[in-house]
Order: sequence, then structure tokens, then C-alpha cells
Amino acid sequence: MRTESKKISKSSWPKLAVRKLLNRSNSADKLVTEGWLMDSTNGMKGSDLGNEATHVSVTDAVDLRIFVGTWNVGGKSPKNGLNLRDWLKSPSPADIYVIGFQEIVPLNAGNVLGPEDSGPLSKWLGLIREALNSTTYNNSCETDQQESPKPKPSFSDLLSSKSPRDERGYCLAGSKQMVGIFSCVWVRADIYKHVNNMKVSCVGRGIMGYLGNKGSISISMTLYNNTFCFVCTHLASGEKNGDEVRRNLDVSEILKKTKFPCYPQSIMEHDNVVWLGDLNYRLVAGYDDTHELLKKNNWQALLEKDQLRIEQRAGRVFKGWNEGGIYFAPTYKYLANSDDYVAQTSKGKRRTPAWCDRILWKGDGLKQMCYVRGESKFSDHRPVYSLFSIQLDLTNKFLTPSDATTTVITRSCSSKALTNAALSSTCTSKVQAEEQLMLLTRVQSCIDLAPRF
Repeated sequence: MRTESKKISKSSWPKLAVRKLLNRSNSADKLVTEGWLMDSTNGMKGSDLGNEATHVSVTDAVDLRIFVGTWNVGGKSPKNGLNLRDWLKSPSPADIYVIGFQEIVPLNAGNVLGPEDSGPLSKWLGLIREALNSTTYNNSCETDQQESPKPKPSFSDLLSSKSPRDERGYCLAGSKQMVGIFSCVWVRADIYKHVNNMKVSCVGRGIMGYLGNKGSISISMTLYNNTFCFVCTHLASGEKNGDEVRRNLDVSEILKKTKFPCYPQSIMEHDNVVWLGDLNYRLVAGYDDTHELLKKNNWQALLEKDQLRIEQRAGRVFKGWNEGGIYFAPTYKYLANSDDYVAQTSKGKRRTPAWCDRILWKGDGLKQMCYVRGESKFSDHRPVYSLFSIQLDLTNKFLTPSDATTTVITRSCSSKALTNAALSSTCTSKVQAEEQLMLLTRVQSCIDLAPRF
């Protein structure tokens, strides 16, 4: 987080906005990993990869558990002593951890229009690494029941190890930041080599419908030849009637504009999709009614007034998607370092608590095991997580040395797909540049108004 806010004059906003939009295409599709640089047009890059096909043991199926967590941290940079173990702790250790944040930096003009502030990112990664790799393993993980506990390796050991199958711990498979949105994927060390074809696509839905103060980061990956997409989002804010329509539009545009260079090229083409984040849907119940029901812990009555549930039942958003039962208190908005909700804003406006932070999924293979919230008072939001189980069928989904030359299932996309993707990317960039230049007049007409972040 910046110690001093960089002042940007309103007259320079149009130029900065277009520059930010044009430059974003150079880095929007690059994924940072532990020891790798992932590029959506070239798959995984690394000195040890080459073009070797992935070899998988001959088994019928593998059972995995996936932890998915989301947290709006309110623009606050974490301190070294912040304990994430209580949030990342689940009934049993997961094989994959997908963790999404919103507002890892303050959403001011300097951060939205200026250079990306990646300072807090490294702090969050360090805290996550510490939390995941200091977890005590026990017999609740079926695949490890017959093994005695082993010391967990450092990340330098994991990176230098040629065969981490017998090691314990988690590797950072990939991470991406877009202004305040940040998403990262961690995988157990012994399945790390089976994660292939990682790609990322970012969609800005903030200022003018393009900038990254709101929007999505979608991470695509293949595991044992099954495709997954994790969509971390921060949707339009606002508690006024009709603001839910803006959020519905954000979802529609993210689904339409998220594109990957090779199959699966869209979110919905994946076998399994998880959508997480600060979706910002509020309660339509009146202020007095809401607080009366809160006192009684009557979550089910409150959920009848939940905008997301109402819009989903009406078929206006997330049609056909799943969300688990909610048996926890609204996650927003809390007083600083308190268990009390904010009754009104500094401007005297009443604030109604809501379940802003949500996790939904789509895909026949995923089964939700739990859906709960954490109790950290670090932010005005409470973190949320869900634990999923999935059984991946490995029948006819493995390579042997004899068919490696004829089957193209490697850590990168096929050359044909890459060629088409490169052409498509060039055309798309040109069209986007023309659209963005047309926004100059729109920006100029708005510079005298205070931006709504």
C-alpha cells in the first residue's frame, strides 16, 4: 500500500484512463506463479518443461478437495502478525486452495488510473504461504491415512526438488492482480506437476465500464485432463433500488468478455466453474425489519429479501448455478475491529447489513461439503469459504511414452490454437483500442464529478 496517496489532477484523468486501458492488454493475460511466468498465449514457461507430455499413474479415479475463499479486505495492507490459519482451516486439508481478495489496495484515483501497487500482494502471499505450510496434517485426509507425518519443505526445496511426490506442503500455481482484485491458486506439492495449461483473463467493469476498480480475474487450469475455471469478482456497489441491475450486467459482461486463447476459451466451456467474490448484492428489506431479524438470528427470513436469490429465482442472473445453504450472519458491513454492524455512514445514511461475499459454482463434478464464514475483524467484511469435493475420472485420461508423440496434452496450448489466438488477440486489441479512444469524450464530460469507486 502506498504510504502517500499520489495526487492526480482531474484534467489529466482522460489521458490516464486511456493509457491505462491501452497498456492493460500487455499484462492483463499474464499469470505469476512460484518459479514460473504464465502467459495466456504460450502456456507455462520454464527451463525444465520443454514439450514433454504429462505422465499420470494408471488409476480409475482420484478424489480431491478444493478450498475456495473470498475476502474484501477494505484497502488495508496486512501486518506480519495477521493470522490466516483460522480462515484457511477446513474440516480436512484441501488439495487445492483458491483464494480471492477484493480491495487489497484503496480504490482511489492513484491506484485505479496510475501504476499498479503490488506491495500488499507479496504480503498476502507470504501470509497464505505461512498459513498453508504450517497446518498440522491428520488422519481426516483419507489419502494420507497410512502415511506417517513428514516435515513440510520450504518453497526453495519444493522448487529445487525434481520429485516432490513424497513432500508435504503447497505450491503457488498462479496468481494475478488487477487494481484491488487479487486471485491465487495453491496446489498440493505432489499434484503440482499435473496442473497444466494455466491461463488468465481479466475484465474491467469499473469506471466507464472498463477500468479495473471493479471486474473479474478468471484463472483457467487443467488438472488430470479436467478443466476448471475460478472467477474472482468485485461487482458494482450501491444500496439503492436498481443497483442490482448493474450487478447483473457486470455478471453478463464478465461471462461474455472473458476469453482464453485456446480451448476452453470461455468460462462456460470448462468442466467445473467456481464464481467467488464481493458480489455486492444487498437486502431489499427495510432497515428496521433487517435489524429485528438480525437480533433473532433469523437468517432464512432475511435471505428471502436477498437480491441475489431474488434475481436468480427470476432467471435474471446466474441461471442454473448453485449456491449452498447460508447458515451464517451477513458478512457486511462491520465497524472497525468490532462485531457490531455499521448503523449509518459518516454522511448519516443508514446502512443495511448484507451477504455481499458469496461463492457459487456450476459443474456436475463438484459437491459442496461446507459453506461458512470466518470471524477475523481485520476488515469491514467477514471472509467466507467453501470446501468442495470432486472425483476426477482418469479412465483413458493419461499419457504413456508411446502415445506422447501423437497426443497433444501438454502444459501449453497447441500451435494451431496459439496461432489463431495470436491473430484473434491482435484484432481484439485493435478494436478495444478504438473503443477506448472513443471514451475520451465520456471521460471529459465526467471529470468535474467525483468518481464513484
